[in-house]
Amino acid sequence: MAVLPLSRVDVRRKRVLLRCDFNVPLAQGKVADPRRITASLPTIEYLIAREAAVVLCSHLGRPREPDPQLSLAPVAAFLGQRLGFEVALAADCVGEAALRMAEGLPFGRALMLENLRFHREEEANDPGFAAELAAGKQVYVNDAFGAAHRAHASISAAPRLFPARAAGLLLMREVEMLRAVTEHPARPFVLIVGGAKVSDKVGVFKNLIGRVDAVLVGGAMAQTLLKAQGVEVGRSKVEERALDSARQIVGQLGRAGVELVLPEDFVVAAAPEAGAAARVVAAIAPDMMALDIGPLTAERFIARLSGARTVVWNGPLGYCELPAFAEGSLKVGAWLAGRKDVLSVIGGGDTAAVFDSQPWANGFSHISTGGGATLEYLEGRELPGLSALEL
Repeated sequence: MAVLPLSRVDVRRKRVLLRCDFNVPLAQGKVADPRRITASLPTIEYLIAREAAVVLCSHLGRPREPDPQLSLAPVAAFLGQRLGFEVALAADCVGEAALRMAEGLPFGRALMLENLRFHREEEANDPGFAAELAAGKQVYVNDAFGAAHRAHASISAAPRLFPARAAGLLLMREVEMLRAVTEHPARPFVLIVGGAKVSDKVGVFKNLIGRVDAVLVGGAMAQTLLKAQGVEVGRSKVEERALDSARQIVGQLGRAGVELVLPEDFVVAAAPEAGAAARVVAAIAPDMMALDIGPLTAERFIARLSGARTVVWNGPLGYCELPAFAEGSLKVGAWLAGRKDVLSVIGGGDTAAVFDSQPWANGFSHISTGGGATLEYLEGRELPGLSALEL
């Protein structure tokens, strides 16, 4: 895919529309978790250093109409603190007032447009709305990998209006890492998958089946695969409608010579509740739920990862919303993070959230900022945010 990196585009003293992913949690009018903002700071600082006038745009939440609770004002304030100068907030993302602010923005400074999703035309990929966003700017840069799978106006329609368009530093890093593991991965290549639904990962299995050497499965989706093979899983969460797909996946992996590693022991409880009495078992009783992989399975996963050259991990191995059921993911994660000889790519979303607070989290080669976008890339699907950057 012919996507230009930011370094290949002349941005000096140009007005740049920079699409970021500032969809961050807020608390009491302040940014509660700034990681998505700080991930794009290198791109913003790169542009500022070259005296670009940077017009920032992003969505926040899923508003149906303008909502003060979902204003990007806290993000603008946070950015101002990090950049060392005020980042003004336009009252709207389009319209005459926003255009005047963008056209009057001094070079070497930044302006935040208000929440894109205050207009339904954003999600509708409306060409007129895209044209309003593009007005008065000369260069388009996308640094919002987490939204790259959305065919929205600021991601799909708007960039096509610019003769000069590029991938930001964050977006380019994401693409380079995902290309490395999907196009020419170093072998052995091990895929770790978890989470709730087999149906969410069918595309990943199909796209990577000819490239991987082993697949390690945890989370609730492991229970679906086990039940599909006739194993008793008690009251564990099972995707009943995906049992046929699960059988097909098992068969396809077997025919391709790919080793499938499923849990052999489990952390179970009567319900996924704080304080629930949990214990480790080899077989799940009818009144119990499997909520994490057991210690033997964690060791077995680590043993299979030993010697791997490439590892992709998408989906937690247990019900990680509760610490009691995150131990399997943390044990395997801590081991993998310490391996400098492995290209380890952690899919975004819930998987990344499990490791965020761990001191060893920076030991992975890459933690993606995209949940759905990462999954769709691994499925081999075209991402609108990338195809729109092609020249």
